[in-house]
Amino acid sequence: MLTFGARCGKVLPRSSNEPNAWAVPHRTSVTCITAGQYRTAAFGYSHGFKTHHPSRTSTVHSLQHVRRLHKARSRSNRSIQAASTAQQQSLPNVSGSGAGGLLPRFVNWVNTSKPPKYLWRTLAALLMGGQALVRILQGKVHKRNTLEQLKLVGPNTVSVALLTAAFVGMVFTIQFVREFAKLGLTRSVGGVLALALSRELTPVVTCIIIAGRVGSAFAAELGTMQVSEQTDSLRVLGTDPVDYLVSPRVLACMIAAPILNIMCFAMGLAASVGLAETVYGVSANVILDSACRAITSWDIVTSCIKSWVFGTIIAVVSCSWGFTTTGGAKGVGESTTSAVVISLVLIFIADFILSFLFFQGQGDALKQCM
Repeated sequence: MLTFGARCGKVLPRSSNEPNAWAVPHRTSVTCITAGQYRTAAFGYSHGFKTHHPSRTSTVHSLQHVRRLHKARSRSNRSIQAASTAQQQSLPNVSGSGAGGLLPRFVNWVNTSKPPKYLWRTLAALLMGGQALVRILQGKVHKRNTLEQLKLVGPNTVSVALLTAAFVGMVFTIQFVREFAKLGLTRSVGGVLALALSRELTPVVTCIIIAGRVGSAFAAELGTMQVSEQTDSLRVLGTDPVDYLVSPRVLACMIAAPILNIMCFAMGLAASVGLAETVYGVSANVILDSACRAITSWDIVTSCIKSWVFGTIIAVVSCSWGFTTTGGAKGVGESTTSAVVISLVLIFIADFILSFLFFQGQGDALKQCM
């Protein structure tokens, strides 16, 4: 065992036969304390706390010494927490100098002014959608996250989308063939099916599947990150959540939705041809020839444009609803449900607007297949 000098701090000869005991200077004398007391005192010295040496024989003084150490540690912990809180509160002001600071400033405004929930969620969707599109045009997109989200929107959704499109095509085949056969217009069934699938059914049905499967996943994932303060951790680490979380999801939906739309159109038309030939005895050549004469390249282009717009709406609404989630687990569930419902409503509204813009006036597509 070692002892220390009262003033110079030199190593002194062992001064006690008691095991696990050391001699510690107390004013001008040498004081013996136990190992536990020494570790407590050493902890106080190592953390910069001002401590007083316990008395040589008084246990009461030792307990008072330990209490003083705990009080000093509590004061230090409170000061550290206060400094950390002040630093987190000052982060939005630091990042608010550029375009990436708009979202933190918007969150501060929401927390202070408490506007209606539908209002600030709408503003958040517009702001976040604009930021995501600007970042995509600037090339500020996390490539690995984009590939992961593209896999979720594309390959993981294609089976459900194709199955839905096949049954939608067969249902409409049943209705069209029954009615057209009575009028002697069986050779026009293919043209009507192709126009209905390409212009309206395929983009709407495909994006409904995307909203239900992918949009809900986006809202739930980002909502969980928001209530668990993971998005704040990204800001502390110097990463913009829009670049890391929102832009990859928006870009993935913009890329995958038109591709899924083309695949679902082909699947729906193939299922229609198969059902018409096997059940109703209408030749596949007749249906395909009628479809090729009725449909044009403009119909395919408008179908892809619609699906592109619908996919963007789904991604923006789902991400913004996730980022504005409050209230813990219950809030996550409400945000997920609300995001899907709002996405579906906006899909139908956008479908009406785009159809009104693309297909004005009288059409002559069915004349080609009569």
